[in-house]
Amino acid sequence: MSSTTAPPPAFVPTYRQLFVNAEFRGLWIASALGNASSTMTSLTLALVVNAATGSALLAALVMFGPSLAQVLGVSTLMSAADTARPRRILIVLALLSTTAVAAQAAFQLPAAARLVLALLVAYGLSIGSGVRWGLLNDVVTPDHFVLGRSAMNLSVGAMQIAGFGVAGLLLQAMSPGTVLWLATGCSALAIPVLRFGLLDRAPRRGARTSLAETWRGNRRLLGERRTRPLLLALTIPNGLIVGCEALFVPYAGAGAGWLLAAGAAGMMSGDLVIGRFLNRSQRRLAARWLRFVLAVPFLAFAIDLPLGVLAALVAVGSCGYAASLAQQEVLVELTPPDLRGQVLGIESALRMTTFGVCAIVAGTLADLTSPAPAIAAFATASLLASVALTVPLARIMTPIRTGRGGSADCGRTL
Repeated sequence: MSSTTAPPPAFVPTYRQLFVNAEFRGLWIASALGNASSTMTSLTLALVVNAATGSALLAALVMFGPSLAQVLGVSTLMSAADTARPRRILIVLALLSTTAVAAQAAFQLPAAARLVLALLVAYGLSIGSGVRWGLLNDVVTPDHFVLGRSAMNLSVGAMQIAGFGVAGLLLQAMSPGTVLWLATGCSALAIPVLRFGLLDRAPRRGARTSLAETWRGNRRLLGERRTRPLLLALTIPNGLIVGCEALFVPYAGAGAGWLLAAGAAGMMSGDLVIGRFLNRSQRRLAARWLRFVLAVPFLAFAIDLPLGVLAALVAVGSCGYAASLAQQEVLVELTPPDLRGQVLGIESALRMTTFGVCAIVAGTLADLTSPAPAIAAFATASLLASVALTVPLARIMTPIRTGRGGSADCGRTL
């Protein structure tokens, strides 16, 4: 592992500078369209299954359970993130996703068949995440990586607001099949954007995409002790809060769209502030506190509060997801360039797998008790996990300073 870090930027870069890059615009737009499709699809399928079965576990499983398939991507073909032509892989995966959502829309399928299709798409997305984040390293300069990651996260937040909020409204006036066709259209639009918006770049390292190559890289990455606290911090506390979010449908029914949209708005706001207005040292300092901000507001679900109040608290708590930006920045700094796609793919897939596990466990607990106390219990667990990781993270995430205590990268904001 390389411990060499890039010299800090003299100023905080801007989104305007980032979006001048045409290739970044193509990557951003394609990601936004894919996220809009996936959020509309997941909410629609969760409501359909919840209405048919009345089970919080099954609703959580169909909405977040496909994330479990992402561990297969880590275990099998994640080396494609660095050993395959990125544009080609992203187009193939967009075609796979479009076909699967179209099948969900066209046919009256049993819950098990819908879950299998969702698992297939999730497996592809696990590989696509590594390809996309690795490509981001190539498309933008090192000084723009966090801002680029922030902008990509903002597209996730914006499309989740649109996907969850709009889908919630549309489902009151349209059939689930119609909403799924709209999701299919969003997914299909991403294909020409990828084809004409991205350069046909060569693979990052000269090896063949295979199971053996995936595990060679995995052993090298997971054997590094400095990155383990980062991977734990990026997965466990966040995953436990996703377990809370997985219970929004059984907790609020059709009102879950507002809770989910509020969470997306909070996540988007946190990424905007952390990615755009803070420098490297400030991001690391803010991450110490954002990990706790993430969990505390969700404890309020133990109290019977109006939906609007809970939505506001969810928005505040979701700002805490922005701690991931600083953690991912350090993770990239500790990883050799030829493995950065794979390490970011591993991080993303482990995070999504944890999301799926926590969603299923939360759904099981809610079936045994009820959604409100289950949400409060998972929020408490997230808070305790963040407390336990405080000391290990402090050794890695110490703000960078030079001279007489001044920040090495304190610069003006443009």
